[in-house]
Amino acid sequence: MAEEVKATTPEEGKEQRKLDVKKLVAVIPPPSVLAARKQVQLREKRIRLRYSPDVPPDQAKISSRLAKELGITEYVEMTVAGRKRFKFKAIIDDSVPYDYIYVNPDLMRQYGIADNSMCTVRKGS
Repeated sequence: MAEEVKATTPEEGKEQRKLDVKKLVAVIPPPSVLAARKQVQLREKRIRLRYSPDVPPDQAKISSRLAKELGITEYVEMTVAGRKRFKFKAIIDDSVPYDYIYVNPDLMRQYGIADNSMCTVRKGS
């Protein structure tokens, strides 16, 4: 294959260079490279709230994998039913299942929140 092909136009009588299409396409990155750049860190996730009597009232146990995805290091903010918002000191624990957060049952009963309720968890400030 010729890399460059010379063509003449009958009107002008001048030569023009045409570039090879494969060379032009080689400049464009594949879609997988573009998708890898745009990996977005999760801001919040909906999970189940579970009672655990061994957790202090001001703390919550969360999975290490979920904490890493949400960027949680110190505090976790939890919203139940879009109305009740809580802020706890995060205890990152590998034994906690990925889709659960463990909190103190006495505190949750005081606010009228049942065991196994859905809640939205995000990084606390």
